[in-house]
Amino acid sequence: MINSIPPGFIFLLGALLVPFIKPRALKQAYLLFLPLLAFFSILQMEPGFMLTYKFLEYELILIKVDALSLCVAYVFVIIGFLAVIYSLHIKNDWQHVAALLYIGSSLGVVFAGDLFTIFFFWEIMAVTSVCLILHSRNRESLGAGYRYVLMHVLGGCCLLAGIILHVSATGSITTVPSGANWAFWLILLGFGLNAAFIPLHTWLPDSYPRATLTGSVFMCVYTTKTGVYVLARYFPGLDFLIYMGVAMCVFGVTMALLQNNARKLLSYHIVSQVGYMVVGIGIGTALAVNGSIAHLFNHIFYKALLFMCMGSVIFMVGKQKLTELGGLAKYMPVTCICCIIASLSIAGVPGFNGFISKGMIVLAAIKEVNPALEFMLIFATVGTFLSFVKLGYYTFFAENKEMNTKESPLNMQVAMVLTAFACVLIGVYPKILYMILPYAEVAFDYQAYTIIKVVGTIQLFLFAGLVFMLVKKHFAPKNALILDFDYFYRMGGRAVAGSCEVISASRVAIQGGVRKIKVSIVNFAVNPRMSPRIRPLGIGIGWGTFFIFLFGLAFILAG
Repeated sequence: MINSIPPGFIFLLGALLVPFIKPRALKQAYLLFLPLLAFFSILQMEPGFMLTYKFLEYELILIKVDALSLCVAYVFVIIGFLAVIYSLHIKNDWQHVAALLYIGSSLGVVFAGDLFTIFFFWEIMAVTSVCLILHSRNRESLGAGYRYVLMHVLGGCCLLAGIILHVSATGSITTVPSGANWAFWLILLGFGLNAAFIPLHTWLPDSYPRATLTGSVFMCVYTTKTGVYVLARYFPGLDFLIYMGVAMCVFGVTMALLQNNARKLLSYHIVSQVGYMVVGIGIGTALAVNGSIAHLFNHIFYKALLFMCMGSVIFMVGKQKLTELGGLAKYMPVTCICCIIASLSIAGVPGFNGFISKGMIVLAAIKEVNPALEFMLIFATVGTFLSFVKLGYYTFFAENKEMNTKESPLNMQVAMVLTAFACVLIGVYPKILYMILPYAEVAFDYQAYTIIKVVGTIQLFLFAGLVFMLVKKHFAPKNALILDFDYFYRMGGRAVAGSCEVISASRVAIQGGVRKIKVSIVNFAVNPRMSPRIRPLGIGIGWGTFFIFLFGLAFILAG
């Protein structure tokens, strides 16, 4: 039965055949067939279904189906299909292989029912995703890939250490620690690194802008969202996550406003938007968790669309700094319209999908959290709107008389249009999302469109737009170096490297001194009279050793 095959395995095994399919049209059809087959497999699954495998004395759970895993799996496969369409023009087979393995391992995490299985797919996800960075084949991507590996090795080690401590203490591989012990914090840290917790987030804005144009579309979807998924699975209602999520929202949007590089701006907004999801998980109520998973679902569409649009721009003009762009609306109308839709979606404008899920989280925060945190979420929402007014204006509408290009390839346009359609469809008909959320009965009780919400949101954004137009020069992109927490990591790394150099130099000096002493002693033993002439150091050491020997001999004889 197809529902007995883990959907992730369809991608993992299917990826291995890609290099051997030679006709390009057949290969493209095959790439599109794999996510369709995986989606059909998921449709056959029913909540409560489990597939286990005996390994040593443990029973590994390769598939555990419930409403949460199904909701996330649906969007992972749908966006995988759209991202494959977007990347059909790529002729490098190994990029396709890495992308399919990445999708498959992410689905493996989603359906895993135990910590060991999660860890297994977690590490495959890290290895395959870094390949999408390194395929850019330049010095910057090589450095970013190296730092990406270092950070994810750290996260993987923390996760594995926490799992081992927990299993050693309890014998359970299906639960996480309930108390705040070492195992609890290590597992949370391992999950949190993938979810871009502050200050562990630096790998994200460092690596995503340096990945391949198609690779960044895949990367903006899976790593952080699997982090959010496991937090929702194992840590709902943890107060720490509320404050971490708010910090991510505010910090991410602030850093995004300062960026000149388009993909780096989008990368910091992943940190900010994931912060909303983390807040909802921290609140832990049915409405809040629904909001987090709905926002995960919606974010995947509009963030992938934004990376598609910027990838389309960079592919055609070869530039990604806002100071070098402008005037593209008349040359790339499809990309421009899709980017506007994605920007309105991420900002949470009524009629687009971000408004639905962000409203759930804010409402849950109003009910459960203090007003100060609610204000911070609203501040992040305004900052998001301003960021994408800035991105859209300076990419498509600012004057640039030197710009002359055309629309991106057809497959890229098709992927963008379909993804934009999904953003609008969920925005105008949210019930299509409500029915697959973890707490569907609570979701249908939520009223997304009320007069107060719609009018209040529109007023907020109109005011923010007015502010942008009045002080537009202060939002203008600038070529400036914006430091993040990785600056301190690198300072620490240089300090460690400097300390190692001092230790190495000291070792060489000590080794040289000992060698001189050894040579002097050997020379003295061969010819004591020649020792001072052969090695001046022998004057003291050679004769000194001789008198010590005589004194010791006399002491023994006297005793």
